[in-house]
Amino acid sequence: MIPKNFIQDLLNRLDIVDVVERYVPLKKAGANYVACCPFHNEKSPSFTVSQTKQFYHCFGCGAHGTAIGFVMEHAGFGYVDAIEELARSVGLEVPHERQAAGESYQKVAPDLYEVMQTATRYYREQLKLSQRAIDYLKQRGLSGEIAAKFGIGYAPDAWQSLAAAFPDYQSGTLSETGLVITNEEQKRYDRFRDRIMFPIINVRAQVIGFGGRVLDKGEPKYLNSPETPLFEKGRELYGLYQAQKAIRAGQQVLVVEGYMDVVALAQHGVEYAVATLGTATTPYHIQKLLRLTENIVFCFDGDKAGQKAAWRALENALPYLQDGKRIKFLFLPVEHDPDSFIREFGKEVFEQRVQEAMPLSAYLLHEASQELDLRTQEGRNQLLQRAKPLLTAIIAPTTALLLRKEVAALSGVSQAELEALYEIKPVARAPRIAFQKTGRAPPSAHRLLLQCLMAQPGLGQRVPGEWHGQGAEADAVLAVLMVLRETDFALSSPTLAQLFQGTSHEKTLAAAQVDMLNWGESFDVGAEFTGLLNKLDEGQRRQSFQALQAKAQGGLASMSDAEREQYKHLARPAPARPVE
Repeated sequence: MIPKNFIQDLLNRLDIVDVVERYVPLKKAGANYVACCPFHNEKSPSFTVSQTKQFYHCFGCGAHGTAIGFVMEHAGFGYVDAIEELARSVGLEVPHERQAAGESYQKVAPDLYEVMQTATRYYREQLKLSQRAIDYLKQRGLSGEIAAKFGIGYAPDAWQSLAAAFPDYQSGTLSETGLVITNEEQKRYDRFRDRIMFPIINVRAQVIGFGGRVLDKGEPKYLNSPETPLFEKGRELYGLYQAQKAIRAGQQVLVVEGYMDVVALAQHGVEYAVATLGTATTPYHIQKLLRLTENIVFCFDGDKAGQKAAWRALENALPYLQDGKRIKFLFLPVEHDPDSFIREFGKEVFEQRVQEAMPLSAYLLHEASQELDLRTQEGRNQLLQRAKPLLTAIIAPTTALLLRKEVAALSGVSQAELEALYEIKPVARAPRIAFQKTGRAPPSAHRLLLQCLMAQPGLGQRVPGEWHGQGAEADAVLAVLMVLRETDFALSSPTLAQLFQGTSHEKTLAAAQVDMLNWGESFDVGAEFTGLLNKLDEGQRRQSFQALQAKAQGGLASMSDAEREQYKHLARPAPARPVE
């Protein structure tokens, strides 16, 4: 857990323009900086960076956030990794604090990475000494250059070979990193023995785990590092570090199942492949890849296991689909995996298959309607039942709408009937004529109040504790006030925005911040804030007075003493707040 005051200190030392310019060339445009968005393809710049307000926003795809959020999105870092990367850039060391009692927190010791690096060097040296391992890699078609690029090594067929690399073989760090196992008799031995070793590298070029493959027949075919303070397999992808540049350049990533698939594809010039680490594709994998690229292609074997893995990937992807980004599925012949297919048919044929991969929508409809007779009422009924959990999981509006239309057509019902059956609320649309006459509606008083708090968090001290409002924007104001009160109103604007990343109020705050880009240099935040509080106070006074007035029509006797006092108080004009 990273302390909030460190996040504030870090963001105060950073300039978001400097951070973004490490990755994207910016051009000055008035008070802000602009560029073509790094998160989607575009020809004219819609990506804006505000130096005064310290956030970025893309008017094309909606990407929005602070310096921390940008590094997470652009580099594919997790939250902690992004903070550590930015902290290093300004010479800070990230502190970690323990969580409350009952919760576990384990700080990653700096020397664990050194342990993994030492093991990597040892395994690579052992590969050079094992002709059998070298012959195996050559037989699989791998060159020395590719083996070096991926850091491939060899674990000797011995129980304690790592003792040669670690004189203190009893060190707890070897167990903590999963390199050695201690049995019930407290005897220690190497986890990986007689295996080709594939280092698993994070996006910061650090070895966090290993995958080991048997040379001959044996079980398990692949053996992975266990979960450790460095390694969580559900969040990592093999080969992502090596493939990042190619993925960004081609705006496409290929997700396969095995380490050898990734390495063999790279050997043949397909450098944008990654692999899951002995687990099904997780939501974290989907989110990480969608930050990096416009297109994801899942490439699975055509057998039952491959079909099952593909369907699991589809189910986990649905809640994270984004309009304009594409997910496809490629199924190879049953007798092939990507490694064997590209070795037999070559890069050109393989990449043609990639281009012809089945879109997610087509795969979903094919599987949902498989073995159903849609000429019968029963078949159409089953399709509607199968499709419901899939379609209702999709948040991307255009994708969801088009799929609902297709399922409705296949089922012989109207779109409105399907949406009623699935209990999907129709999207409200403003009348076209009214929109043309009035243009964009002005921001609400609650949104303006939220903007003032985001711009100058210290203003929150002037909001009475009993203040309340209705709607999502008022709820966001209350949430911001709660956080500010907990920190004695000492948070900076970027820190406040960062704390709400990933919460239910994130989009509301982002929309409020975007409007702030239109503020002129002479905009008086304090005066605007005072006027808003007076306006909102008057509205609340009016509502309370009207409610008491309605009750008073039955006579003052029908009111409690407190209500009569409040009624008299509200009947008097309220004093206006002075502008501070």
